[in-house]
Amino acid sequence: MQAGHQRLHLVVEAVEVLRETAKLGRVYVCFAHGVTIYHMTRWKLAFVALCGLVCLAADKTDQADWRTLFNGKDLDGWVPIGSAAWKVEDGIIVGGQDGDPKKSGLLTTKDTFKDFELVLDFMIDEHGKYNSGVYLRNDPKKEGRTGYQVNIGRGAAQEYCGGIFTNEWLSKGDEKDEIRKKLDWNTLHILAQGAHIVVDLNGQRVADYTDPKPQPKWLQEGVLGLQTYGAEGHAGWVKFRNIKIRKIK
Repeated sequence: MQAGHQRLHLVVEAVEVLRETAKLGRVYVCFAHGVTIYHMTRWKLAFVALCGLVCLAADKTDQADWRTLFNGKDLDGWVPIGSAAWKVEDGIIVGGQDGDPKKSGLLTTKDTFKDFELVLDFMIDEHGKYNSGVYLRNDPKKEGRTGYQVNIGRGAAQEYCGGIFTNEWLSKGDEKDEIRKKLDWNTLHILAQGAHIVVDLNGQRVADYTDPKPQPKWLQEGVLGLQTYGAEGHAGWVKFRNIKIRKIK
């Protein structure tokens, strides 16, 4: 690889056989954006191409149509609703009850969204039915859920992580709690396009649901809401970071 190249974003425009020997077999020359970057054997070529695809997938949210919703410093762009406590610690949004399990509320975006892709990392307290969630297209003036919710919780307590909820469970997501990492960071990817909601948890598809009879208000533009409330007399916590969104037109 030539010195000075940034992180690998491999777009192979042409591959040709440079030479062929009994010892090495075919040696290929690979071009990226018209510049020769490496002479390699067939197996090296396959490996580098695979690495390039992995990097492209990993950097998806760095593309121009993705927007960062949390600046890592403060809650600029967000509106707390209710009595729950929200703060920023070490570049992370922390929501909880400040020791009072009766406290509850949302942290909502100031901006509204209709059809979108959302990616975020979360970590949640491990206690009973204590749970959190992401409200989609919510009424900006309401503390309660007014649309779809993607749940964050424990399957053992029937609070299915990555599950889709309205007035009932539409999809139970990671029902057996096999994908969520306990007391560790997890990545949630949500695609909301009309009545079609898709949820990936840590890179694995856990929900893919199209609502056959959606209420009109569930499809209209609204805010995103991060939820926290006490459960079973327990004042817990939930954390969020790396929150990015892409509008779908």
